[in-house]
Amino acid sequence: MNRIVHLVFALFALLLAPAAMAQERGPVVLAAASLQESLTEAANAWAAKGHAKPVLSFAASSALARQAIAGAPADLFLSADEEWMDAVAKAGLLRPGTRTTLLGNRLVLIAPAASKLRLTPARGFPLAKALGAGRLALADPDAVPAGKYAKAALARLGVWAGVAAKVAPAENVRAAMALVERGAAPLGIVYATDARASKAVRVVGIFPASSHPPIRYPVAVLKASRHKDAAGFRAFLLSKQGRAIFARHGFPAP
Repeated sequence: MNRIVHLVFALFALLLAPAAMAQERGPVVLAAASLQESLTEAANAWAAKGHAKPVLSFAASSALARQAIAGAPADLFLSADEEWMDAVAKAGLLRPGTRTTLLGNRLVLIAPAASKLRLTPARGFPLAKALGAGRLALADPDAVPAGKYAKAALARLGVWAGVAAKVAPAENVRAAMALVERGAAPLGIVYATDARASKAVRVVGIFPASSHPPIRYPVAVLKASRHKDAAGFRAFLLSKQGRAIFARHGFPAP
């Protein structure tokens, strides 16, 4: 008899396990690829407070926005620019009153760590000459925020036409940086925080903030979210402790 009771309880526990696991899972966060180290630290700090650790999904903001619009189950969206957040808002998928700007960033020119090159991004600077027969690594300039900012900066400085045919487009900013890290491209343009996260590249020039639209990272809770911690994790990111984490990784206030 006791054996049967034990079997019944064991079966009951197995049936309840999926539900318990679902309750323990933290909110799903769709986040720009450039936030990998900083947002992971923030998620760990949130979990240290006794909450379920958020599930972080990193990719290009363009890809994440399309996933959200296609109905991917998620709780928060953290974009690297306003336009892709606008696209999700236009689709009616943001919880009203939760969209706000969280972070800013800077745009830099990078080369492999062993490079001795120095360039000052300015009107007409010799980028094409510095590339030689090599390629310029960028996140896809037609869709991914980091690439769009880079194209805008190069166009404003009058050098885009000279390097457009030499661009090596990547699916996101970290993939662009990887091309430079591996030596597959002699130069690349990424966010300052990306360059800071890698020991395999060095910054050879910083783009003037006036050369491109302001870099802003908005965050919002998705309307379909039912996770009890979605709003709380958003508030934590905006808190003094959350902002301090991002500041340690080089993100300026917006």
